[in-house]
Amino acid sequence: MKSLPPYSVITDNDYFIAVNKMSGISVGGDRWDESKERLDKILERDFKIPKVYTVHRIDKETSGLVIFAKDRETHRSLSIAFEHRQVTKKYTAIVHGRTAWKETVCDLALVPNGNKKHMTIIDKYQGKESFTRFVCMFSAGNFSVLSAYPETGRIHQIRVHLSALGHPVVCDDLYGKENPIKLSSFKRGWKGDPLDEKPLLARLGLHALELTLPDGQTLTAQMPRDISALIKQLEKLN
Repeated sequence: MKSLPPYSVITDNDYFIAVNKMSGISVGGDRWDESKERLDKILERDFKIPKVYTVHRIDKETSGLVIFAKDRETHRSLSIAFEHRQVTKKYTAIVHGRTAWKETVCDLALVPNGNKKHMTIIDKYQGKESFTRFVCMFSAGNFSVLSAYPETGRIHQIRVHLSALGHPVVCDDLYGKENPIKLSSFKRGWKGDPLDEKPLLARLGLHALELTLPDGQTLTAQMPRDISALIKQLEKLN
């Protein structure tokens, strides 16, 4: 049986392809990630295009919206728009803990630390300016569901900023706790068999939800089933 592609198409026009990426696959190659399966190469193969141009990136572990340009000029114009903060980015994050705020901004400077895990660290002297606005949608149990609006695009920016705020993204093995989220961990009176229980979410609880381009066009990546299922259970608890 032919396996399903690790993406779904959101928009395909003469200039770019926008896709909803599954968690677990790299957007493109870099000096840290030598994965054989890369989204850019898969799109070139599936769309029979000699080359797609990576406009921006999201983490391998993050699901959601990614844009690839079909030509150099589109790649240049979109890249400039991202660089000049003319593109509005919106993520959904499920985090540990109940926030004490409805909305906050984190502006801690960030820099890659060069270790084997390729983590990003806070460094007010050598780090690059980094801004993320967070809005708490609701809290339930010992979790909160947030909307994140990163103005800059540093590696792991949302994850590091949330960890620094004391609310790491769930299932984050770099900046928080890797443990999968199970219904029994927050639902009162749960009576299932702990040996048979499957996790609601077993990967990073971060999804790139929307991009609003300079022309006002908003692209949206449908929430994946695992994150959607966890949010629904938390809404019931709330």
